[in-house]
Amino acid sequence: MRRQQFPAVFYNANVKTWDVIIIGAGIIGLSLAIELRKRGAHVLVVERGEPGREASHAAGMLADCGAEIPQALQVLATASARMYPEFVHELQDESGIRVDLREQGTLLLSPGDDGPDVSGSLPAPLRQLEPALADTDRPATFLKERSVDPRALVNAALKAAKHRGVDISSGSSVTAVVTSQGRVSGVSTDKTSYDAGNVVNCAGAWAGHFPPLHFPARPVKGQMLAVAAPRLLRHVIRAPEVYLVPRSDGRVLIGSTLEDAGYDKRTNASTIQRMHKAAIHLVPALETARVLEDWAGLRPGTPDGLPILGVTSVPGYFAATGHFRDGILLAPITAHLMSQLITDAKTDYDTSAFSAARF
Repeated sequence: MRRQQFPAVFYNANVKTWDVIIIGAGIIGLSLAIELRKRGAHVLVVERGEPGREASHAAGMLADCGAEIPQALQVLATASARMYPEFVHELQDESGIRVDLREQGTLLLSPGDDGPDVSGSLPAPLRQLEPALADTDRPATFLKERSVDPRALVNAALKAAKHRGVDISSGSSVTAVVTSQGRVSGVSTDKTSYDAGNVVNCAGAWAGHFPPLHFPARPVKGQMLAVAAPRLLRHVIRAPEVYLVPRSDGRVLIGSTLEDAGYDKRTNASTIQRMHKAAIHLVPALETARVLEDWAGLRPGTPDGLPILGVTSVPGYFAATGHFRDGILLAPITAHLMSQLITDAKTDYDTSAFSAARF
């Protein structure tokens, strides 16, 4: 496919302009910045806080299977999951940071003995796959899903973006997307302004906080904790009451809640304790595991649970937000499709179901 080449970055009276400004330095914004740089664009990423500290600071399950994925998203989820090994390879190669992509798969546990008989879907008896589980007679199925350390992933993406020449502005909140003569001309922030002919809103739960368009993104709080339990679990364990995500460094992540709590990122001791007890009920050996930390992140939800992707009613203004629980999973395909849209290339997949115009 022939790719459009952007002109050289333009300077006038000591004012620097960019081809594309991306609002938000989560994994979606950083992945898109890297992809646009590959296409020759000069890119600025504007981040209100610290890169990757909101929804990207999550569990990292690449859950492209099961009922968690809305039907409208399934094609993109499957495509993105297939892209992940190469996506991670490139980031690790450019950044020198190990992202901990694990391919051991997921064990999906049914609610109890009354669940469906899916024993034939396991590659081996559950007791053999995960000896630490308390109830190895519980109905379960095996899913060929991967997991990744999202903190390492964001750090790698940030370093790779800088290595490719992406400009990053942290600690600066966008107050408006600026237009001139009917199309985008840049953004203004609480500190300064930046000029560009294209702007992409990747601001997650903050996507609706500035004009000219107010996207219906809202924060959905998720509380989690991590414990030290080396070599205890091999697979991701997903149960209705809690999920457990092992890391190669010996941590096990326990999560997560879904709360409409506004922008409150405080953890609640009773909620953390409840999740911890649920994890111990599944894996009794976790009772002696040292608690390392607990935290909360804000996922960007939308009224219909689908992301907002594509062009908007303002020429030059694009949206890539509202990924809810699937931002880590959908980062590669989002970057690929949005870069195609921004460079006027034909997209590989239909994104009409995710248009901002549906609101």
